[in-house]
Amino acid sequence: MKPTLLILAAGMGSRYGSLKQIEGFGPSEETITDYSIFDAIKAGFDKVVFVISAAMENEFVSSYVKKFPADIHIDYVVQSLDKIPSGIVLNPDRVKPWGTGHAVMVASEKIKGPFAVINADDFYGQISYALISDYLQNIEENDISEYCLVGYKIENTLSKYGTVSRGVCHVNDQAFLSDIHERTRIERIGGKIVYLDQNGVRNEIPEGSLVSMNLFGFMPSFFNYLKEEFESFISLHSNDLKGEIYLPFVVDNLIKAGKARVKVIETPESWFGVTYKEDRPHVREMIKELVQKGKYSSTLFV
Repeated sequence: MKPTLLILAAGMGSRYGSLKQIEGFGPSEETITDYSIFDAIKAGFDKVVFVISAAMENEFVSSYVKKFPADIHIDYVVQSLDKIPSGIVLNPDRVKPWGTGHAVMVASEKIKGPFAVINADDFYGQISYALISDYLQNIEENDISEYCLVGYKIENTLSKYGTVSRGVCHVNDQAFLSDIHERTRIERIGGKIVYLDQNGVRNEIPEGSLVSMNLFGFMPSFFNYLKEEFESFISLHSNDLKGEIYLPFVVDNLIKAGKARVKVIETPESWFGVTYKEDRPHVREMIKELVQKGKYSSTLFV
């Protein structure tokens, strides 16, 4: 079965206000998400599902999806605060979504087969989509808890303009994920890549270390695990104003409980995105170079 691409875009509503304000970086004002969809379809994905906020819905339906050819199947689901187990009472002042784990969970009604998850504003590269598509399409039907993660070399995910946060992956000798450690304030200093720990001490991350950019591949069984994890989370944090359940946290719990295996697939691609405003010219230049090399046409969807 061909996989579905799940795009987490609900958070963009809070950052940008509306879809029309999402910045175009390509020669015909293509967004980073446009390139992701193009790459995924080329790699064998046959459906795209967006997770959006309620504030984005009208514009998404009335204008955004119309830019794509009719043969690209695009659907969506709204991530709202009230998509929680019955009987849970929320803090009335809560406005922030419940995080990436919840975002994936609410898409369960739209996805029946294998699927990959991406962030809407990250550029992952064509090879990465080909790798994860191939892996998902070759998982045996009885391997319902066999998942995957595309791992990027840490040096290919840094910003020149400030620190970043990354999930540093540890793998076993069969390239299965052992755990993910979230590291913050990562940057290159004096030729070394370092992060700042909770005690304010800088620690080195070796060159070549694989990190997660949230490009996961799952089977539908993952939704059942997500529901269990979210029910436990929301029972403890329903009164929080900002608490969130993150996708890597859920994956890490499943691995440690022996409920799933996650293959780490190394990609040679370099990530880029707009972490800082100074990144914008770099993103435009990177896409311009890819167009000049013939990776993309000057107009993606014609």
